[in-house]
Amino acid sequence: MSKRDYYEILGVSKSATADEIKKAYRKVAMQFHPDRNPGDKAAEEKFKEAAEAYEILSDNDKKAKYDRFGHQAFGPGTGGGGGGFHGGMDMNDIFSQFGDIFGDEGFGGFFGGGGRSRGGGARARGQRGSNLRIKLKLNFEEIANGVTKQVKVKKHVLCTTCGGNGAKDKNSLQTCTTCNGQGQVRKVTNTFLGQMQTVNTCHTCNGEGTTVTAKCTACKGEGRVYGEETISIDIPAGVQDGMQLSMSGKGNAGERGGMSGDLIIMIEEEAHEALHRDGLNVAYDLYITIPDAIFGTSVEVPTIDGRAKIKIPAGTQSGKIFRLKGKGFPEVQGYAKGDQLIHVNVWTPQHISDEEKAALEKMQESENFKPKPVKGEKSFYDRVKEAFK
Repeated sequence: MSKRDYYEILGVSKSATADEIKKAYRKVAMQFHPDRNPGDKAAEEKFKEAAEAYEILSDNDKKAKYDRFGHQAFGPGTGGGGGGFHGGMDMNDIFSQFGDIFGDEGFGGFFGGGGRSRGGGARARGQRGSNLRIKLKLNFEEIANGVTKQVKVKKHVLCTTCGGNGAKDKNSLQTCTTCNGQGQVRKVTNTFLGQMQTVNTCHTCNGEGTTVTAKCTACKGEGRVYGEETISIDIPAGVQDGMQLSMSGKGNAGERGGMSGDLIIMIEEEAHEALHRDGLNVAYDLYITIPDAIFGTSVEVPTIDGRAKIKIPAGTQSGKIFRLKGKGFPEVQGYAKGDQLIHVNVWTPQHISDEEKAALEKMQESENFKPKPVKGEKSFYDRVKEAFK
């Protein structure tokens, strides 16, 4: 079953602001919240669907990828990142990550029952780590074929001494006495409509449900230390300079067991010594001598994946463009593939000998050496425009 459009799920347009997207998600999430629709599996799926849409559209990098490539941007081979609550996150993960969207008031007091906001017993652990950005240089061959890169990234990593909880030992981690380990405190207020119950994050433990009496000496209670991680990054074929890929959970580790941020990879193309890129196509300037243009010849030209031999017919004019079908770049997550375009330049020598000058002056008198363009022949501008369609 194909995925629904994320904008359609939240009922917003592509031009919607971050605030409008947030408000739209809150509205949809409240409509299909499990506490409001007990036992309704269809409503629960729509709640998850809305959370997945918001996870993408609330992140500028992921939103830009989705706007450009749609759901394929987060398919296999894209280096991970974004999308897929249905396959990897449960309801508690959603409450933990997006509970703040609903404000401090929980669903429990309004819809009755479980108080699952920030999750019936599913506390928000620690503070989420920040995203990281790196630049990754790729040559033409790597871009054309796709590549897996092993990259060492300096960042905050989980403290192995305390396992991320920030405590010196297991006896130094105690249940919060204010919220009794729930991470939330409930307050009942009498109003003219009757009693109204609100749920607020516990300010003693910041919603974690536990307090640290003695800090870990390795991480000073943060649950993370500054270190280095080698990350395997799968780059799909056809990426372009400036394109950004995202790997979920590969950024800085969160404090005291909080979720890790994302790793944002910006693609940089290394310049090729002979080839130039134009979208999916590759361009190459070929220089030939005047005799080769007159008599014709065979030459080898560089391509992304080696060299190719082409035939230059006799009488080839300067500006002629030859096309090597399928020798360009593939489309990211698509089936299209560009071509290599070879632009012929007839080389005119700037210095000649007296003997060469005499020979050329004699040839100049011949009718064959006087320009006689074929009527109706396309101009250089038209040929270039046609070649790059």
